[in-house]
Amino acid sequence: MGGEAVSRMKILLFGKEGQVGWELQRSLLTVGDIIASEQHELDFENRDAVRGWVRRHEPNIIVNAAAYTAVDRAESEPDKARRINADAVGILAEEAHRLDAWLVHYSTDYVFDGTKNGPYREDDLPNPLSVYGMTKLEGETRIRECHTKHFIFRTSWVFAARGNNFAKTMLRLAKERDALTVIADQHGAPTSAELLADVTALALHQAIQKEGRPDLAGTYHLVAQGETTWHDYAQYVIAVAQEKGMALKTAPQHIHPIKTEAYPLPAKRPQNSRLNTSKLTSVFGVHLPEWRIHVHRLIEELALQGGL
Repeated sequence: MGGEAVSRMKILLFGKEGQVGWELQRSLLTVGDIIASEQHELDFENRDAVRGWVRRHEPNIIVNAAAYTAVDRAESEPDKARRINADAVGILAEEAHRLDAWLVHYSTDYVFDGTKNGPYREDDLPNPLSVYGMTKLEGETRIRECHTKHFIFRTSWVFAARGNNFAKTMLRLAKERDALTVIADQHGAPTSAELLADVTALALHQAIQKEGRPDLAGTYHLVAQGETTWHDYAQYVIAVAQEKGMALKTAPQHIHPIKTEAYPLPAKRPQNSRLNTSKLTSVFGVHLPEWRIHVHRLIEELALQGGL
């Protein structure tokens, strides 16, 4: 067949081994050609190395799924968290601006203090309670200060079949113990890495139309619909796992609720992690599924793999 060759977008992906990065390797294939760095190839704490990697590849799109996510450890490693969550992000923003490339970055509900009564909107005032939240907010600020075309997707309670997360921890503990205690006064929406990756690809498809859509740039809240607590989330995970035939010692009714103060941790968490997604659904015309749908898929996938 004749016709003009279509120029493929070159996508530079950081953090490919993480929960979100792994799913992005799948979803971004519909957007362009992916170049993803191996962990041994690039030290994300080294600003010169990060800048050099971008200049080596000169991408059309930079997607940053790399982050320092050890929330409690960040309290004792603030400099390391800042180098990864803020300094490196600032370099990516500078390079994206130089290249007139799109930059996609993932942020967190932890930029808020959790004192609002309802779900947080994108323009609500951030007030992070932890080093992790502060460094993630700094990363957001670095991007905005560079005036580059960007998507900042704030999300919460991320899970996937790959990597470590709350749902998998509950399944592991339920195999070992007769009863569990789980915090019941923090509210949010468990959100799958699969959903984050799919919506990212959808947003980029719209952003890179023939004429380009820089007007779409900005910050968006991206979480599954509905809300729950860590306690109710744990009960749901264990109930579905039992349905799927997983051998567990803990039954859902033996997961007992406790308050946050009964389980002190180095980093303070927001009690309200609910995020309003109306801006995202309106701008991109996307339907976000209820949180239980992807959690159910997760348990099915783990069950097919023989559990954890």
